[in-house]
Amino acid sequence: MCKHTVKMEGKAKRILIADDEPDILEIISYNLLKEGYEIYTAKDGNEAIERAKQLNPDLIILDIMMPKKTGIEVCSILRTQPMFQQTLIIFLTALSDEASQIKGLESGADDYVNKPISPKVLISRVNALFRRMNSQPNESKTLSIGNINIDPVKFMVTIDGVDVVLAKKEFELIYLLGSRPGRVFLRNEILSQVWGNDVIVGDRTIDVHIRKIRQKMGIDCITTVKGVGYKFDA
Repeated sequence: MCKHTVKMEGKAKRILIADDEPDILEIISYNLLKEGYEIYTAKDGNEAIERAKQLNPDLIILDIMMPKKTGIEVCSILRTQPMFQQTLIIFLTALSDEASQIKGLESGADDYVNKPISPKVLISRVNALFRRMNSQPNESKTLSIGNINIDPVKFMVTIDGVDVVLAKKEFELIYLLGSRPGRVFLRNEILSQVWGNDVIVGDRTIDVHIRKIRQKMGIDCITTVKGVGYKFDA
């Protein structure tokens, strides 16, 4: 593991990069370092998990194809632990097929960047994710819809008093839909408000997250309006 830091006003965002290719680690580290981030690296999946627990980074960049554990395995393991529920995660992947992208999103990733890596594209996506995170309102009200409470301070959903832990984007999606029960949100509107215009995600991104929300909540409170979008039905 190595660490790079620069002096910044305020606290630098902490980023952990895991990839088994030294050249990739060097390129990514160098470019993000110039942006003022605090950079740490890991060379395989096991080390990524170990360093993540030690460092509690703001963002983790994971290569999908790594020794010992794949990026998807690492992401799935981390997402089961409360301290990583809101951590931003980006996948680096040479796999461009839709199935691989959906599998990555289902494991809890916020975004993915295809190899070969363009430093400018990666920096743009990283900056966009942090801007999106920082722009989330801190004073949003708790939503109470029937037996469902959606608390934006704790990032927690409760159903009949039982907590349901959702990943960050899953929570933002259910909060958006729950803010206007019965109102149909267009797909483009959801992508813009939850992921932002600066983040490029696949066409199936919303579908994947809706499916995960339904599975975790154990109830189908989200209605699909075919060809249009989605709405929250209590």
